[in-house]
Amino acid sequence: MQAYQADIAKFEAANTKVFGISMDAAPSLKAFAESIKVTSVPMLSDWNRTATKAYGLFNEANGYGRRATFVVDREGKIQHVEAGNTAVDPTGAFQVCDLLEKKLVVKPPATKP
Repeated sequence: MQAYQADIAKFEAANTKVFGISMDAAPSLKAFAESIKVTSVPMLSDWNRTATKAYGLFNEANGYGRRATFVVDREGKIQHVEAGNTAVDPTGAFQVCDLLEKKLVVKPPATKP
């Protein structure tokens, strides 16, 4: 999370938002964010495991969720998923956000009638 906070200006410049989601309760997330000094990344609780299960990240055997980073475009479509240990590195997410932002700036060529 600290790496995402360190790069938050890049995400904001690309007109994107960063959120942390955890299966921990909201008070625990608040304490965690304070302990690691993450103040610019909102932490959301998935206490009921709804999102974790819906995206196939919940491990029934051990009761934990896998780490993952999702990049969602303006239409609400998932454009990129980074799961596992690499999910804590914002590099891949930023690159996808940057590509999505450039795609919005470049207009498709005009078609002939």
